Amino acid sequence: MALSQSLQQRMLQKLSPQQIQLMKLLQVPTASLEIRIKEEMEENPALELDEDTHDDGADELKDEFETPEEEYEEKDGSEDEYENIDVSEYVSDGDDEVGDYKLRDDNYPEEDEGRQLPFKTETSFYELLLDQLGLLKLDEKEQAIAEQIVGSIDEDGYLRRETSAIVDDLAFRQNIITDEAEVETIIKRIQQFDPPGVAARDLQECLLIQLQKQKDEGKPVDIAIKAITKYFDEFTKKHYEKIQRGLNLDDDQLREVMQQIVRLSPKPGGNVGEISKAESFVVPDFFIFNNASKLELTLNSRNAPELRISEGYRDMLKEYDRGAKKDKRQKEAVIFIKQKIDAAKWFIDAIKQRQHTLLSTMNAIMEHQYNFFLTGDETELKPMILKDIAEKTNLDISTVSRVANSKFVQTEFGTYRLKFFFSESLSTDSGEEVSTREVKKILSDMIEGEDKKRPLSDERLTELLQEKGYNIARRTVAKYREQLNIPVARLRKEL
Repeated sequence: MALSQSLQQRMLQKLSPQQIQLMKLLQVPTASLEIRIKEEMEENPALELDEDTHDDGADELKDEFETPEEEYEEKDGSEDEYENIDVSEYVSDGDDEVGDYKLRDDNYPEEDEGRQLPFKTETSFYELLLDQLGLLKLDEKEQAIAEQIVGSIDEDGYLRRETSAIVDDLAFRQNIITDEAEVETIIKRIQQFDPPGVAARDLQECLLIQLQKQKDEGKPVDIAIKAITKYFDEFTKKHYEKIQRGLNLDDDQLREVMQQIVRLSPKPGGNVGEISKAESFVVPDFFIFNNASKLELTLNSRNAPELRISEGYRDMLKEYDRGAKKDKRQKEAVIFIKQKIDAAKWFIDAIKQRQHTLLSTMNAIMEHQYNFFLTGDETELKPMILKDIAEKTNLDISTVSRVANSKFVQTEFGTYRLKFFFSESLSTDSGEEVSTREVKKILSDMIEGEDKKRPLSDERLTELLQEKGYNIARRTVAKYREQLNIPVARLRKEL
């Protein structure tokens, strides 16, 4: 086939750098916004806090203009590369500052001042174990082995790494020759640490360690130890009658043994230190207040400092504009300054746009779920999908999704993820569209109020929901139950 040339016209849609920057900022939660702004300020000296502490940087850059032309190293390019530099839009003497903005509302300063951001100052789970390790009398080799074991314990408190693998790690990484027996001996000593059950290899061993510690304290847990040792599978599947027959227990004895076991912690490290719950401390992005049955929405701006373009950079442009002699060194510096100011203006505009987008999106959500924010009743939630909010705000669905994914709103009923308010619809017998969140709430209330000795099956739950007028299938009930992290009826049975 012969080669040929041709001209074609095509229309392409590309995102501008400002749009990309805005999308990235939208995904940043309020708790991380301050860090993002500090990073931008470190990269761009033309962006600064709204404080009167920016003279030093200006003096340093003014020295650049005073550098003799002889010291300037010629760069490739034509003479007119630095001609026709227009700085008029950057050197306005009016009151309107270029690109300045404030994240705090001066009319209501007390609202921001009264909100304190939480800080975690607790000891981590790993540090807690190391502190206890320091109380053991170990030689240098045993200390290294113990530290390797502690470092292999996961955030739940389990030691899921094989003993042979720990031996290999010590040999190859630290040149420490040991064997499995020595490692096991130190593991047994670490298993005596707090919280009880730490360094167990599986759930059965974890429960037995905790029961053994209670036995050492003089508590009567011998039967519970036998139950976990011989009938662990039956216990996990709640086949209590098999345990009762195997240990020859009456109903009261079986109930007492099961209560001893269920009070144990299946995750000994799960509630200790900073790694326990990543979202124990949530900084809300929005606040909704009920003022005499009228909802008021505010944006959390406490951790976003006020920004502006550096006065030093503006002064340098004014000095350049007033000067008569303009050498290449000065012109090159002015081009650099203009680029930095433009980048700072883009960032400030992106922050402004972020604030506007967040408020408009949250306001649309609040209007759609108005009854819920007034009452806190989950059954008042209406069906709502991303498209509904996108249409109300004239934003793209992807933009609404970015806002909803990582943001929180604080109400008088608690703090919620924005994703909590989005749900599909379900039809009732009357043809009304209700939120699946409402159905899940009713389903959860039914299970919570059931007789735990005879828990409701999925079939029975389906019948009860249908009696209330909800057209729902059994498999849908099972799906909602799993989404609520509620086990099947057999596993909800209690003695």
